[in-house]
Amino acid sequence: SLAGSAAASPCEGCRGLVLGVYAKEKEEAVPQFTNAGETFDRLVSGKLTELLCISGPPLKKGKIRLFHGLHQDFPSVVVVGLGKKAAGVNDQENWNEDKENIRTAVAVGCRQVQDLEVPCVEVDPCGDAQSAAEGAVLGLYEYNEFKQEKKPVVTAQLHGSDGKEAWQKGVMFAEGQNLARYLMEAPANYITPMKFAEVIEQKLRSVNSNVKVHIRSKAWIEEQQMGAFLSVAKGSDEPPVFLEIHYSGSANANDSPLVFVGKGVTFDSGGISLKPSSGMDAMRADMGGAATVCSAIMTAAALNLPLNIIGLTPLCENMPSSRANKPGDVVRAKNGKTIQVDNTDAEGRLLLADALCYAHNFNARAIVNAATLTGAMDVALGSAATGVFTSSSWLWSHLYEASILTGDRVWRMPLFEHYTKQVTDCPLADVSNVGKYSRAGGACTAAAFLKEFVTVANWAHLDIAGVMSNKDEVPYLGKGMAGRPTRTLVEFATRLSKDKQSV
Repeated sequence: SLAGSAAASPCEGCRGLVLGVYAKEKEEAVPQFTNAGETFDRLVSGKLTELLCISGPPLKKGKIRLFHGLHQDFPSVVVVGLGKKAAGVNDQENWNEDKENIRTAVAVGCRQVQDLEVPCVEVDPCGDAQSAAEGAVLGLYEYNEFKQEKKPVVTAQLHGSDGKEAWQKGVMFAEGQNLARYLMEAPANYITPMKFAEVIEQKLRSVNSNVKVHIRSKAWIEEQQMGAFLSVAKGSDEPPVFLEIHYSGSANANDSPLVFVGKGVTFDSGGISLKPSSGMDAMRADMGGAATVCSAIMTAAALNLPLNIIGLTPLCENMPSSRANKPGDVVRAKNGKTIQVDNTDAEGRLLLADALCYAHNFNARAIVNAATLTGAMDVALGSAATGVFTSSSWLWSHLYEASILTGDRVWRMPLFEHYTKQVTDCPLADVSNVGKYSRAGGACTAAAFLKEFVTVANWAHLDIAGVMSNKDEVPYLGKGMAGRPTRTLVEFATRLSKDKQSV
């Protein structure tokens, strides 16, 4: 039966079908379907080809055509344009074009089925079931926790039996990113530091027993002498939390772990250096670093990746009050360095300074931190790619190769001494939390500041401020918080689990 994996599933009854078609090589050629498309076309005696030819010009990449009544099992069939067949890696774009085309086409097709209020859609694997699953699950996601009127829920599943494992892997990758999107989109009065930690703990417990979660209280943070982190947290009535996750996936418990560190400011008003009110609501997503690294660890645990991972996320709010940091205050980080807080809205680096110091306790293979750190990063790259600052070519190449596969791209940025001088030339303390030339190279001076708290060779800082939200730039992500680059972090961890190089 054509239904394939649909038997005894939510797809009993009314079903939609999404099928792929490639761009024509020659003008007069008949449409070139995927394998599943060809099989279906034969089943309906060539009717799909016929309708596609008479219903308009050849389907362009990412465009759709909808047909009804072709087959009793599938009242609605959506044909989606996949672009050129076997396009491969585009060196200009730094991504695998086939994979991106599939994600986009499938997402558009699934949304069309959702508009028809059909509860279930079967998806053509299009030659890459993982990318098809990612497109379907990411494309159908919508945050609607507080809406009374919700879009109909659509269950996506693989059409046929080709690539079941890859499909499942794609679902896990996409659900990981959707968890990050959920946490970032949720209002700050719902996702407080403690609530964030509880959601992550509950999710991790449900996917793997090799995970330990420690929700550290303010008293523990004080014991650790994390003075920089505490200085930000003290402006809010919401108590800070330091979330520590240990995933033991390696056969050897003593294998050096990959350590992820994520900035977890659950709301950033800017503090005494108050932000403009326009757009401030988006700062509920200023814990994007924490959301993406925790979601990546959840996905790695669900995939049973054979490596040890530790996740560290300092969580708090940055609020103005009589107790808050004041411009010009000096605070002491965990490693003893003093920091002059010239701008209270450059707070993320204060949390990360202490968390990075703590990360050195674990004999890490690599330390990778993610943070919605600077508006300057958004100015530099927009939403095209995450900025990566690292002195390690080994780390960079793994991140870069991972991002080609996921389509959630990274771009290397400089960690020159030039920027270090601008944060260490400080009137009152060892370092200043902003560069002395104010706006110049803001993303680079922020990275140089973090480097002052790192002594290991393999460290990378990901500034994800530019990729925090999506308007329409990534077609398979709807409007809203993007949860990027969760899938790239998972793919990166996968690559590290296969690379036995000791560092």
